[in-house]
Amino acid sequence: MVECPSCARLLEPRLICPECKTPLAFELDCFAALGLPRKLQIDLAMLESSYHNLGRALHPDRFANASPQVRDASLRATALLTRSYRTLRDPATRAAYWLELHGYKLAENNQRVPPVLAGLVFEAQEELAELRDLDGAAGPDAATARARVQTRQVEVEGLLDQSSGALDRIFKTLDDADTGAAPPAELVMRLKVTLAEGAYLATLMRDLRKALDSRTAA
Repeated sequence: MVECPSCARLLEPRLICPECKTPLAFELDCFAALGLPRKLQIDLAMLESSYHNLGRALHPDRFANASPQVRDASLRATALLTRSYRTLRDPATRAAYWLELHGYKLAENNQRVPPVLAGLVFEAQEELAELRDLDGAAGPDAATARARVQTRQVEVEGLLDQSSGALDRIFKTLDDADTGAAPPAELVMRLKVTLAEGAYLATLMRDLRKALDSRTAA
């Protein structure tokens, strides 16, 4: 428990005092900042509601005439709220943050090609190179190269959907297994591998879209 510096009420650490509505400059994890349980599966509607409600209550304009300490607390709490929302609204960044809270870090080489995707990536890069070589060209060769990249884009979209589904299943399994102890190592490894594969697929998708969009604009 901590004491509100304005009304002296004892309360759990949070961004704003429920009694006197004073912003509080406590350092909280992203889940606690938004009043959410530390789970991988979260209620997105509750996330949005909490973010907007707290954002209005903490907005610095409301405390323009308050003491310097309260104004500072408002700014710090608002910054933490925004950072927490951006971290938790995306499943991948939420999972990476959850891992950090449990003492795990994604490998520094997380952007390297996962072995299971090596063949796909090699073929996609060859197709992208062929399309670039034909930049500005017309005729059947250019059309064929573009069609190959479009087909590859559809394939990667399907793999991204599969990766998202796998992530949801791992989230549920880890949340169900949460007993307050350290998460099972095997599940943590599955989560890290799935995040790495999803991150690389997303990067590859951006490359494919960029190549197709630039040819469309041309």
